[in-house]
Amino acid sequence: MAMTDSTGSTWRYRWVRRQNERRQRAFAEADRAWRQRDEELRRLRTLAGEFGGSADAGAGLPIELEPGETVCWVLPAAHLVEVRHTAVLPAPDLTVTSRPGPLRKRRPDGVRVADTGIAMITNRRLVLLGGRGRRDWAYGKITGLAHDASAPVTLIQVLDRRCASGLLLPAAAAADFRFKLSVAFADAVEQRDAVLAQLDEALAEHAQRQPLRPAVVTPAQARLAAVVPGGRRTVAVAAGVALLVPATLIASAPSESSEAEVAAGVATDVPASAAAAVAATATSAATEAPTTVPPESTPSAPPDLCGAPANPMAYGFCAGTPIREPVTDVCEWLDCVPGFWAGRGHLVQCGNGSVSLAGGSPRACGQHGGVRHTFRS
Repeated sequence: MAMTDSTGSTWRYRWVRRQNERRQRAFAEADRAWRQRDEELRRLRTLAGEFGGSADAGAGLPIELEPGETVCWVLPAAHLVEVRHTAVLPAPDLTVTSRPGPLRKRRPDGVRVADTGIAMITNRRLVLLGGRGRRDWAYGKITGLAHDASAPVTLIQVLDRRCASGLLLPAAAAADFRFKLSVAFADAVEQRDAVLAQLDEALAEHAQRQPLRPAVVTPAQARLAAVVPGGRRTVAVAAGVALLVPATLIASAPSESSEAEVAAGVATDVPASAAAAVAATATSAATEAPTTVPPESTPSAPPDLCGAPANPMAYGFCAGTPIREPVTDVCEWLDCVPGFWAGRGHLVQCGNGSVSLAGGSPRACGQHGGVRHTFRS
């Protein structure tokens, strides 16, 4: 038997069930993404704190280690790449907490493969043991370093070579390589503490973003908008129309002279008896009508969202700050993409009208027509 409220209605309980299920799904999805990122940050923190190596790790490799040099990481398959033109790369950056987006396998334009061999990170240099020889990048001589944002390519500039060169790695190994190279470089320039502090700060900031379990809604919280097709969006549109219609009617109301002309025209086209009846009725209505006219109320115009969908949060496409932490019920007003709460960027509208929280990432709205607009507050 269906549950009913005090009025014998069941729609409140249907609304409660749908709302609780939707909130639990959104929470479970956001919590899963949060835990995955938390585990990844903790793994990186542990790795950075214990990062080192050993001389024994280089046993069997065709390289002679310098006194005190240890091998920290080895990859059997890597490509040596060179840039055809002279380019000035940015100074090495010790940022290690950002997550690279999906990397394509194709190398960027202007980069050619010069050799293939074994890549090795030591506590003093990056080495490629290739079929045509050995290429070293000593940390003390590095003047520029750049990781390609869309390809697993890392380019390096050193003091004793004019053109930049670097490594092209398998896409699955690129993130691990970039992190360990950054830690090894930071350790060589005595900046490992700065990297550890950066990871500790990222962990503390991530802990503050842990999703909270949503409260359970009750039938008493059900709104009448739930029984209207389209929900709150329909109610919002209807309210806007209700505010605009009176203003339109007032602006288009005929003047007194026009009414008199119409009355005169009617009087000439109807019999005298009918005209007399109309005149009597008008006189009676004028006598009974109030002599004071209430002041006209000016309807409040809805905020200008610059073409954005109507929403009570005033999220629009106008100038302002990108929205990185939307309200928890944003998906009740805007059409969120699947996996919305897993996004780690700002709020954007996709090409198909849905919204994503991955703005700023190259994969934002990748399956929804690309990014169309950025929501701002």
